[in-house]
Amino acid sequence: MAEITNELMYELMRRMHADIVDLKVGQREIKAEMNAMRGAMASMHQDIHNIYTSLERHEQRLDRIENRLELRELAEAQARFEPHP
Repeated sequence: MAEITNELMYELMRRMHADIVDLKVGQREIKAEMNAMRGAMASMHQDIHNIYTSLERHEQRLDRIENRLELRELAEAQARFEPHP
């Protein structure tokens, strides 16, 4: 079995320190990627909200157009039964 010396302990601690530094760097990169994904998701959420708002506006316009057409259709149907001079 190898003898445990201060040099061996120092070398092991140095390697552990290097590994921990690598882990911290990796963690920072993951954090940055997560923040970028969070921003992209917020942007997509806003885009979807804008699409729903636009669809709601179009739906309201279509409802108004349909109401006008129904009124015109009713007037045309009523005109058939009224006497014409």
